[in-house]
Amino acid sequence: MRTTIEILRGLREDKDLKQSDIAGLIGTTQQQYSKYEMGGSDLPIRALVILADYYDVSTDYLLGRTDCKDGLSALKEQIIDGTTAGGLLSYVLSLGAGGRRAVLEYVYLQRLKEKYGRKK
Repeated sequence: MRTTIEILRGLREDKDLKQSDIAGLIGTTQQQYSKYEMGGSDLPIRALVILADYYDVSTDYLLGRTDCKDGLSALKEQIIDGTTAGGLLSYVLSLGAGGRRAVLEYVYLQRLKEKYGRKK
C-alpha cells in the first residue's frame, strides 16, 4: 500500500496543482505543506479532513490505511431502491466467507455479461 506522502503528492499532481495551491486550501504556507508532503511534519486532522473532502477520498485512503479511493460521497450514493453503497457493503460484510465469495463471483459474472452482452 502507498504511503501518505505518495498519496498526497499523487492526488495533487493528478489535478496539476502546485503545493502553494493546496497550502492555500488548508490555510498554511507552501513551506509547511511541503513538510507534510515530504513526511517532515504530520498533517493536522483539520487539514486531513479538508483534503479528503477536496479530493473526494476517505481519510483512511489519505493515511494509506486502505487502497479504496472512494470517499464518503460514494458510500452515500444510492444504488437502487433506497439502498446506499455503504448499506450494500454492510450487507456483504455481514455474510460469512462463502456468502461473500458468492457475491463477488456474481459481481464478476454481471460485469462480464454487461461487457460482452452489449456487443451483439
